[in-house]
Amino acid sequence: MDVILLERVAKLGQMGEVVSVKQGYARNFLLPQGKALRVNAANMARFEAEKAQLEARNLETKKEAESLAEKLDGQSFIIIRSASDAGSLYGSVTPRDISDAAEADGFTIDKRQVVLAAGIKDLGLHTATVNLHPEVAAEITLNVARSTEEAELQAAGKSIQELAAEEEAAAEFEINELFDDIGGAQMDDDGEAPASED
Repeated sequence: MDVILLERVAKLGQMGEVVSVKQGYARNFLLPQGKALRVNAANMARFEAEKAQLEARNLETKKEAESLAEKLDGQSFIIIRSASDAGSLYGSVTPRDISDAAEADGFTIDKRQVVLAAGIKDLGLHTATVNLHPEVAAEITLNVARSTEEAELQAAGKSIQELAAEEEAAAEFEINELFDDIGGAQMDDDGEAPASED
C-alpha cells in the first residue's frame, strides 16, 4: 500500500515522501496515528494544502523535544528491583518501569518513547534511548539496584560482584579474627600455645 508521510517516520522516510508499506502497518499504525494518508488525488491535494501547517507544527514539536532532550540527556534514574545474590533480576525492567522512574523525577516520558537495545535482566548501570521526536533522541542511564544504598555504590563505580566479594572477604576476616581470639583465649587458659597439627 502506498502512503504519504505526514511526519518523519524512523526507518521509513521524511515528511511528504510517498512510500510503499505493508497493509497491516498502514492500517494499524500509520493511518490511525495520523502519521500518513493513503495515496489518492484527494489526499495529495489535501497534503499540499496543509504542508505549511504540518511543517510548522513539526518544527514546533521538534523545538520542544530538543529543549526536553537537553534536560533529559545524561540523566540517571534509580530503579529498585528484587534480585538474586548473583545479581539476576526476578523479572526484567520494562519501558513502563523506566517511564515511571522518570516521572517520579519530574520528567514526562511515554513508555513508547523508550528504546532498549537489550532487555534489562540484571543489576547494574544500563543505558536506554528516549525518542522524544522522530528527529530528537536522548540517552539516559538506569541504575538498577536492590536498594538506594546499593544504587549509590553502583553510581560510584562498584559492581554487584565487587560488593559481594568485599562482603565475603569481610565475613571471612571476621571469622579469622574470631578463631584468633579463641586461640588466644585457649593459650591464656593453658599457659602455653596450643599444639599445631602440622
